[in-house]
Amino acid sequence: MRKPHRRARTVTAFLTAAVLGVAGCDAVGGDSAAPTTKAKPSPTPTSVWDTSPGSIAAVGDSITRGFDACGILQDCPDVSWATGGSTQVDSLAVRLLGRAKAAQRSWNYAVTGARMADLPAQMTRAAARAPGLVTVMVGANDACRDSTAAMTPVADFRAAFEDALSVLRKKAPKAQVYVASVPNLKRLWSEGRTNPMGKQVWKLGICPSMLADADSLDAVATERRDTVQERVEAYNAVLKEVCAQDERCRFDGGAVYDYRFGTDQLSHFDWFHPSVNGQARLAEIAYRKVISVT
Repeated sequence: MRKPHRRARTVTAFLTAAVLGVAGCDAVGGDSAAPTTKAKPSPTPTSVWDTSPGSIAAVGDSITRGFDACGILQDCPDVSWATGGSTQVDSLAVRLLGRAKAAQRSWNYAVTGARMADLPAQMTRAAARAPGLVTVMVGANDACRDSTAAMTPVADFRAAFEDALSVLRKKAPKAQVYVASVPNLKRLWSEGRTNPMGKQVWKLGICPSMLADADSLDAVATERRDTVQERVEAYNAVLKEVCAQDERCRFDGGAVYDYRFGTDQLSHFDWFHPSVNGQARLAEIAYRKVISVT
């Protein structure tokens, strides 16, 4: 059999390539001579979060009121981590607004002893100011009850928090919200129980579900404290989940819960609430979260 001439083989290969090339162009619906159009990248979503709000309202409980930071069993809002004017703390309001403006454009509606069920009413007052930012720190009193059975059910905690945000959105739809996690109450017990005076103050009724029989390490006391701790963690999960549904809400990611409060950060009146130093640490945590661009 006679072998094909080299030129014939070259022509055949050329024609085959041409056919395949045409087929390929048809498959993508274009002409080989037409310029290739590159797909435009999707635009990067623009964050609605403002790292420099013009005013701040605080809601919550005794921690935001500076309870036991300056004197025994009394509020001291001047050292509040959220809105206080103390130079020892440099509150979130001072860090964001400057000291002079913070005195005029920040408001503290927190109430010592408040629980999550009280938050909608506080939020109503805060929303009336149309603040640029609302700080929320609440939940410790929902766990700090006379017994573990009296702690706020998680479902009720969630419903009240959702109601509070709904109240804010109806009256101040563009207000931002910074939500601090509930502190690690078991760690506060562990640190505070080293001070005899603190334990005497605890007997007056400060967080009995966690602090009662402070020196007892038997199975019953351990189970009680573990139950409280599990409830605190469940509350923090709710704060995270509900906040995530609101584009203008930021949860602290558990930063307050994770912070290792030592004796310097605890009130030397009750060895449980934040001291002035502790309030300053809370302000630092909040400031870092609020000014973060992510």
